[in-house]
Amino acid sequence: MRGHHVDVDLKKIGRPVQAMVAVRLRPPDRAVIESFRAFVAGLPEVLSVFVMSGSDDFLLHIAVADNDHLSGFVLDRLTQRKEIVDVRTSVIFNHFRRTVVTPVVPDE
Repeated sequence: MRGHHVDVDLKKIGRPVQAMVAVRLRPPDRAVIESFRAFVAGLPEVLSVFVMSGSDDFLLHIAVADNDHLSGFVLDRLTQRKEIVDVRTSVIFNHFRRTVVTPVVPDE
């Protein structure tokens, strides 16, 4: 077990709109990835940062006040970065998270 878990009601703190934002960077080298990771980790809208393999380099879980703020986050914060070559945004309708994780026992 690591750390603590807090279940924040995003609606109550004025950030009810959640989205997953997939980002592709160029060039995909260590310095660019580490710099971008540090940048997005410092943005208050970002709840989680996933560094990925495959067609996307990052997947960001964000929470904002409304669709205008979502659009502003993508257009004013992300796409202003010169290393970004593609951004795809998917709005989250419902978010389920396990509060207890149990070990998976292999079949015998």
